[in-house]
Amino acid sequence: MMSAHDTVEAESTEYVTVTVGDQLFGLPIGRVQDVFVPERLTHVPLAPPEVAGMLNLRGRVVTAIDMRCRLDFGRRDASQPMLAIGIEFKGESYGLLIDTVGEVLKLPDSARESKPANLDPRLARVASSIYRLENQLMVVLDVDRVLDMQNGAVAA
Repeated sequence: MMSAHDTVEAESTEYVTVTVGDQLFGLPIGRVQDVFVPERLTHVPLAPPEVAGMLNLRGRVVTAIDMRCRLDFGRRDASQPMLAIGIEFKGESYGLLIDTVGEVLKLPDSARESKPANLDPRLARVASSIYRLENQLMVVLDVDRVLDMQNGAVAA
């Protein structure tokens, strides 16, 4: 028998929060495999600009995607430390290079909103939905869309 507590649990989602530029993003926690500091990125000749390179993470080959470049947010400050969120997509490992990792937020599904029509197109193309938090907008990343568009660019 379900209690009221179980119902609340079923109607919320946990997100790992990250920032790219000044924008807050949420990634569904079920999609996040690791948070790590990428080391020794190997440049990939002829790769699209958003592919920052390849790296070895505990024996796995990981494609590093520069989210600043992917979102047309401009170049990363070279003095800023790199962080990555490890994601699996279609059997491949990816590291989304981000600026900062925040906390895990458990948010009610009832507060999730569709993408507004006036959302910046750079965000709209990778967003699945949004949350209006107390002092800022959190864009929920559609990880498949971020990486699917990437794969299309590689194949082109």
